[in-house]
Amino acid sequence: MYPEITVTELGEKLKSEEKFILLDVRELSELEYAKVTDSRLEVTPMSRLASEGIKALSESARSQEIPVYVMCHHGSRSVQVTMWLAQQGYKNMINVSGGINEYARKVDSSVGFY
Repeated sequence: MYPEITVTELGEKLKSEEKFILLDVRELSELEYAKVTDSRLEVTPMSRLASEGIKALSESARSQEIPVYVMCHHGSRSVQVTMWLAQQGYKNMINVSGGINEYARKVDSSVGFY
């Protein structure tokens, strides 16, 4: 099993001053359709992680000092990335259940749908 939060919980965290990284693993072209706007957002496409491995992540994401919430479109790529990171020894990686699609439906429709 892997750690996970709901989109509602993520919405609360985005309203807070809490330190975390929201890691979007969707492809860059997908950001045109739906995107969370927040200074804590980092975009590292799953394809880049597949080709470059852990070094594709920012230094702050690799440091494991703050939680990293992993998000994609519907939640399946983010589960794969969260599980892969756990296999690499990372402890502070948390999947966002339902992805940005669920976030747009339940929390903030202004992020967009596709």
